[in-house]
Amino acid sequence: MRFMKESVKTLLYRPWGVTFGERSYIHCPYSISGRSRVKIGKRSSIRSGLHIQAITEYAGVSYQPQIEIGDDVYIGRNAYFTAINKISIGDGSVLSEQVYITDEFHGMDPDAGLIMKQPLTSKGPVIIGRSCFLGFRASILPGVTLGNHCVVGANATVTRPFPAYSMIGGSPARLLKQYSPETGTWLPAKSSASSEDET
Repeated sequence: MRFMKESVKTLLYRPWGVTFGERSYIHCPYSISGRSRVKIGKRSSIRSGLHIQAITEYAGVSYQPQIEIGDDVYIGRNAYFTAINKISIGDGSVLSEQVYITDEFHGMDPDAGLIMKQPLTSKGPVIIGRSCFLGFRASILPGVTLGNHCVVGANATVTRPFPAYSMIGGSPARLLKQYSPETGTWLPAKSSASSEDET
């Protein structure tokens, strides 16, 4: 395991098995399973307490997960990512502390026995666009795509896609404002605003 000392109290690591771009590091401590399925781009900084599970087998079922973190990404302390499909975080995005991202659910069939013994399911990958900001304790659930430059409020639970330049919040999250590149301002959301994916 390669590391370099940043200060007396902080160590920066590039864990064996994870694909790293230049000048990217993870602060200790961290936990990563399925390391060969994790790719981190250039100049990205991930703070301590990271927990990643790229799940390749569960309850007798095999999966092919991918977790991709882009270039120039900042991820705050105690982030938690779990995937059986795909999680992608776009270049330049910033994730605050305790952000949770998952593309999978436990099986919940009442007739299939214990929950922990049922295969995992997914509604699709999670795609976070470029230069997005995810607030403190935001949760991003399976099948969600966020377009570029989205802002997600603290404690939001995102259950559906939102287009580029969206400001969203709440649980479940709803569109609050949308940025207009033409005027350079955030405008109040229209009641008929579309949630179709725009990148």
